[in-house]
Amino acid sequence: MRPNVKRVSFGDGYEQRQTFGINNQPEVWSLEFRGRTGGDAQAIDAFLREAAAVNSFEWTSPADTVGRFVCDEWSRSKDEPDAETVRATFRQVFDPV
Repeated sequence: MRPNVKRVSFGDGYEQRQTFGINNQPEVWSLEFRGRTGGDAQAIDAFLREAAAVNSFEWTSPADTVGRFVCDEWSRSKDEPDAETVRATFRQVFDPV
């Protein structure tokens, strides 16, 4: 979690902080979809490519938060002849529905 905070630093080491925005604690999740078949990994990759880091999608996080998320970056690797891993970072956004 990385809250949105505005900071002002002064020359003597003094710093003021204030929350920024009404949705100032967006969730960020680093995910690994391990041991997937080639078809499953392709389906995940195709979904993320279609969203293209622009279109948000509804997702339920491991903390049971239902919200809108985007995936800014992801990777796909072949771990074994019949197993692949997709790694992705989902970032919560607050788009109007």
